[in-house]
Amino acid sequence: MGWAGFFSALIVTVVSLAVVLGLAWIVILMLKKIQDRSFGDSAGVEGPRPLRFIRALPLGPRERVALIEAEGERLLVGVSAGSVTLIARWPARQDIG
Repeated sequence: MGWAGFFSALIVTVVSLAVVLGLAWIVILMLKKIQDRSFGDSAGVEGPRPLRFIRALPLGPRERVALIEAEGERLLVGVSAGSVTLIARWPARQDIG
């Protein structure tokens, strides 16, 4: 196998890699559009988002408390490796955005 065979194999490999990367990029864009449509993200969907992460506080290596907003309520939940527990709930504050 000479240099011509090497360069033709290299070109085929580079073109194949470009096609695979292009297809992966298209799939990622399609999944992002589907996710934005499903979760009501700010990409073209009017109104409040149905679920919003506000912040979390780690309590251990796998445990944390998280504050989320869902459907007009704020929820404080405890999250561990095997469960999610509701700790408290109250109306969402309208001045935070």
